[in-house]
Amino acid sequence: MATEGGGKEMNEIKTQFTTREGLYKLLPHSEYSRPNRVPFNSQGSNPVRVSFVNLNDQSGNGDRLCFNVGRELYFYIYKGVRKAADLSKPIDKRIYKGTQPTCHDFNHLTATAESVSLLVGFSAGQVQLIDPIKKETSKLFNEERLIDKSRVTCVKWVPGSESLFLVAHSSGNMYLYNVEHTCGTTAPHYQLLKQGESFAVHTCKSKSTRNPLLKWTVGEGALNEFAFSPDGKFLACVSQDGFLRVFNFDSVELHGTMKSYFGGLLCVCWSPDGKYIVTGGEDDLVTVWSFVDCRVIARGHGHKSWVSVVAFDPYTTSVEEGDPMEFSGSDEDFQDLLHFGRDRANSTQSRLSKRNSTDSRPVSVTYRFGSVGQDTQLCLWDLTEDILFPHQPLSRARTHTNVMNATSPPAGSNGNSVTTPGNSVPPPLPRSNSLPHSAVSNAGSKSSVMDGAIASGVSKFATLSLHDRKERHHEKDHKRNHSMGHISSKSSDKLNLVTKTKTDPAKTLGTPLCPRMEDVPLLEPLICKKIAHERLTVLIFLEDCIVTACQEGFICTWGRPGKVFFSLNIIMSKNIFSNLISGIKHSIWQEEAVNYSVSITVPACTTEMKSSDESQGSLSSPSQASSPGGTVV
Repeated sequence: MATEGGGKEMNEIKTQFTTREGLYKLLPHSEYSRPNRVPFNSQGSNPVRVSFVNLNDQSGNGDRLCFNVGRELYFYIYKGVRKAADLSKPIDKRIYKGTQPTCHDFNHLTATAESVSLLVGFSAGQVQLIDPIKKETSKLFNEERLIDKSRVTCVKWVPGSESLFLVAHSSGNMYLYNVEHTCGTTAPHYQLLKQGESFAVHTCKSKSTRNPLLKWTVGEGALNEFAFSPDGKFLACVSQDGFLRVFNFDSVELHGTMKSYFGGLLCVCWSPDGKYIVTGGEDDLVTVWSFVDCRVIARGHGHKSWVSVVAFDPYTTSVEEGDPMEFSGSDEDFQDLLHFGRDRANSTQSRLSKRNSTDSRPVSVTYRFGSVGQDTQLCLWDLTEDILFPHQPLSRARTHTNVMNATSPPAGSNGNSVTTPGNSVPPPLPRSNSLPHSAVSNAGSKSSVMDGAIASGVSKFATLSLHDRKERHHEKDHKRNHSMGHISSKSSDKLNLVTKTKTDPAKTLGTPLCPRMEDVPLLEPLICKKIAHERLTVLIFLEDCIVTACQEGFICTWGRPGKVFFSLNIIMSKNIFSNLISGIKHSIWQEEAVNYSVSITVPACTTEMKSSDESQGSLSSPSQASSPGGTVV
């Protein structure tokens, strides 16, 4: 962990850091930004976001990235650690008037070398569908802002679908759209489909199918982010009210909840195998939540300000049965153990059941995840088996942990005892053009099933406790906090009370919804480095690098250990290569070559791309500027 002393050292921007797998190095030649490379004045602007897509190009250079900076949206070929970024030739550039892009997402299912579907959400509430390769006429959803007038906070394609996408707003609402349907000319009318504790789902009431197909109202305050599970069957949402809520997306059932230690939750992500969820927010903490047990299993403290992004690293996450030897997660031996959402036939819960039903052989598990925050720091964390499986003999811990009076859950608790809906749940929401009419007409008859599922889930929370806690010396400071009482499933009055009444956030501290700090293990980061001048807004783990971005509009590439040297012959010119190799031994050449590879930068671009459309508030025809010499580079 970074040292607290020495202000000069703490304020120094780091360009490299070391973990157990080796040295990560910042690659200046792989930095992406606006063509003029001038830092963006980020005051009052929406966060910079980055989206990646692979077009399966036969040339082997199919990676593309999209990022927003202020009113501008860029689409580039991403050359990674192999080649220097050419900022003078964006495939597509758009400048919007009267509104700003806030988030975006590619459809990986339909992406080809000739076409790609990109969704863009805006600060005024609209959502635009564009093709930055073909540059055809785009579609605009919520154009007149009749559906929702608040800022779009998150937009994602529904996994496995070519046409469905989900949009979250700062109003606390989510909407399900279909690209093949239009939005009405009047404000939509809704009818209730499902209702539970702190959430409700409505369907659009109209004679013909139109957008939005569904409206979700989740919690109180802004809905800051959502994420689909690797198999696409569950949806995790984090809100400004501080709650994590996990839903079964198809049956619209609430699976579990968690409350932040303080303030709102800003970001969420799933582990590659779908067993754990990590959140970050205004309490400066990262929180690890078990999908199986529906409880907090650890918190991590390393940031000094709000945590803006959390993400798992699937390439260093490892699972090994037998002797717990340390090794990198890039090996092919455990690729079949970690499912990255490619096989949708096996659900998250079925894979968890198979995992828990195996014999109790010693298992060495290390989940690597990272976080970035408004303190401009990057933190990497290792979640090890001594935290995940406290009952098993501990192997060598790979993360420094400070377990303050932490105890394990009751021995009788079963990880598979998750309350799930049975055969009487509504039919799954199809990945098709519209909602089935039966799902709407049967909503009233199935509401009791939803009520029972929620009551059973809360009852499970109430009975889950941590034994043998030490006496607290400041109990009087927490008199307002109490544990949740047992709920009898025989009492219909209490059942309805739980379903209709929202959880009081002030009374959750000390309950399984929000354990006290001394009741769960406290993780310390593997590394914690200041890597930018402005707050960080992006963290993406790729196979050969880590990508970060700050609010100034600089997208940085960090080469993984062993991935930088092999790009030298591509990056370096023949003159530099011949001068270095002449009269120098091979060992010295290797050492100096690495230094040259990280010092090469691309000169600033002087080409000015001017807007062709100066109309205010135009989203249907945004100003564009393509690269000189062609539409597609």
